[in-house]
Amino acid sequence: MLSPEERLVGSQLSRYIKNRLYWVLHAPRQTGKTTFLQSWMREINAGCQQVACYVSVERCQGLTDPKDAIPAICNAIKRSAEVYGLPIPESIDDEFSTLNHILGDWAKKIAPKPLIVLFDEVDVLVGETMISFLRQLRDGFATRGVGIFPTSIALVGMRDLKDYITASKDGVAPNPGSPFNIKEDSARLTNFSENDITRLFAKRTEETGQQITDEALKYVFEQSGGQPWIVNSLFKSATLRILDEESTETVTIEHVREAREQMVVARETHLDALAYRLEDDRVRRVIESIMVGKTDATLAIGEPFRLCLDLGLVTIVNGTPTISNPIYREVLAREITYAAQLAIPAPEWRWQKDDGSLDMEALMGEFQKFWRRHSEAWDEQTGYTEAFPHLILMAFLQRITNGGGYIDREYAAGSGRLDLSLRFNNQWYIIEIKVIHEHDSAETVREEGLVQIARYRDRIDPSAQSYLAIFDRRKKSKDLPWEQKIKQETVGDVTILWQ
Repeated sequence: MLSPEERLVGSQLSRYIKNRLYWVLHAPRQTGKTTFLQSWMREINAGCQQVACYVSVERCQGLTDPKDAIPAICNAIKRSAEVYGLPIPESIDDEFSTLNHILGDWAKKIAPKPLIVLFDEVDVLVGETMISFLRQLRDGFATRGVGIFPTSIALVGMRDLKDYITASKDGVAPNPGSPFNIKEDSARLTNFSENDITRLFAKRTEETGQQITDEALKYVFEQSGGQPWIVNSLFKSATLRILDEESTETVTIEHVREAREQMVVARETHLDALAYRLEDDRVRRVIESIMVGKTDATLAIGEPFRLCLDLGLVTIVNGTPTISNPIYREVLAREITYAAQLAIPAPEWRWQKDDGSLDMEALMGEFQKFWRRHSEAWDEQTGYTEAFPHLILMAFLQRITNGGGYIDREYAAGSGRLDLSLRFNNQWYIIEIKVIHEHDSAETVREEGLVQIARYRDRIDPSAQSYLAIFDRRKKSKDLPWEQKIKQETVGDVTILWQ
């Protein structure tokens, strides 16, 4: 396990204690916030200079009335004190001051040492409950001190305190003079670096002797983006499921690839919760814009994009909004295309050659037939209008290769394309999706696509078969006969499919 201090950005833990500060720690779900807090609590308490206690308020989820929620928070404080062997504070029956009272009584019982409280899952508090919670912390903040009130308090959740307050006030942001501005600063928990991942597996090597190749470690970092839950899940699956638990065989990139595919197909808890977020229209709009490579000057402005950042769904790389990591890209794309996959019939045509490789000419030709028959009706039904061509082609490929192939997707806002690399029986196939919009010319999109697919193919496998799928979505093309819209051409070693 990495030390608490190493994974924080924008903070100095010792300063929070020394200067008696109140602060916020925010990070997406499943990034190790709880593990960090409990580790830091043990570290503080081992020093014998202060007393720290971890308190989760998760049980208050769904309690919108402070009359119910504040007593529940006080009960959580009492339970934590009991669990960690600390004096149990007393509370009073007054929703407007009971939290202030119990924290004051707790500080008194802990004296002569200062009390530090680490509140976790604060984002479950909403509306008037959040306002009451913060108000009572503010009332004690001014007189905080040993034996009086906790000298330092951490509020931990997915979002910054300003976002909590804004949500609690029906979208009205707090003004600079807000009485709730008691926090010193905000810190965030970082993902693992490539070096962190190497160090984490090195601990297993010390304990079991099992090695891992550098290629596999690099692949774990590339696929996870350092997201802690994904990193740990890949390691666990590769060493305990793909390989036998007692095995000391070296972990290779193939073991990790298989672990990745199992994780995605099984839709493990964290990934399932991630996919569920797509039911939120705000999230869906952001993901769709990024998926199709849309250039949108307003994308990163406003609450929907900040929400996706806080959820850990998206990040900004070199100034460009993108999905946080390849596994999230895969899960989101599969979730969006799942209904379409089920509606696509199993292939009755030959899509594999005698040597086990894909017959891509037949596969892509069958897709064009499918597009001609179904696209108009399906276009009216899907909620992803902008991304419709991308989703249908991805669903078609996933339906055909499901269980025997692996599809990696690359997309980012403003790129104007979606790149797919399909791996089947140890062979790579490259597919790039481009859309002709009203302001585009077919020739420009074609030339851009040829340059982009060559660049992408050279990075994946220079010898891979390559296909550029161009969808003409202009109004003037909609009424053209299908014989004019559906066609193929070959430019060098790239097959272009027009539809």
